[in-house]
Order: sequence, then structure tokens, then C-alpha cells
Amino acid sequence: MKFEYFYGNETDEAIFYRVPKVFFTSPKLRELSDGAKLLYSLMLDRVSLSVKNGWFDDNGRAFIKFTIEDVTSIMNCGKGKAVKMIDELDSEKGCGLIDHIKLGQGRAAVIFVKRIISEDNDETFTYPKPKKDSLISK
Repeated sequence: MKFEYFYGNETDEAIFYRVPKVFFTSPKLRELSDGAKLLYSLMLDRVSLSVKNGWFDDNGRAFIKFTIEDVTSIMNCGKGKAVKMIDELDSEKGCGLIDHIKLGQGRAAVIFVKRIISEDNDETFTYPKPKKDSLISK
């Protein structure tokens, strides 16, 4: 594989994932693994696609479908590591940046990716947990 140098403003042509700066500045979020931070960034990117496709629950919240198999493929890791990264981000098992909702046997789980709010407010703000019955069947 051969790589070329950037010249002038060619960096504008590259496609990037957004990694929130707060992952490196917040004592609370700095503890997340690098894999979980990157996975959140990938999920954040998927939210914009969900919005374009109209994937919203009954309350207007955008959700994504991001399976364990998707994580293992994109992150080039095993199932155990994929589950661990999702758990780090999950509201029940981890820091609360996502709600991972299992919809039952034979149906794909959905994920609600939450916005990172300012550190000044993060201790007092609570997100309402989405319910299975509020999801649009897609």
C-alpha cells in the first residue's frame, strides 16, 4: 500500500469520523477505552443516516440498528470485545451514552445514541429511557 502527501487544502477531500473532544477532557469520559470512544463516534455517524431514513421512535428520537456483528466487522474484533465496548457506553452497564434496546427474539436491537452535553450539566441532566413499545417497527 502506498500513501501520498497532502498538498494545499486537499485535507478537505478526506472523509472523517467525529470524535468528541470531551472524551479527552472529561475525567468521567476519559476512563472509557479507546475502542468505546471510537465505537461511539461510528454510532454517531450512523445517527445522521438514520435521520435521513426517518428512523425515529414515537417521541421523535432517532435510533440506529447496529448489531454485534456490525461492531465485530467494523472494529475488527471478537464478539467479547464488541459486547464489552457496547456495555461501556450503555446506560445500564456503563457511562450512559447509549440506550441499547433489545426488541425480542428475531428482531434486531436498536440503539439510541445520546448527545454529550456540557460537563457543567452532566451530573444533573437525566435522559428518559426509551421503551420497546415506542419504537416504529422498521
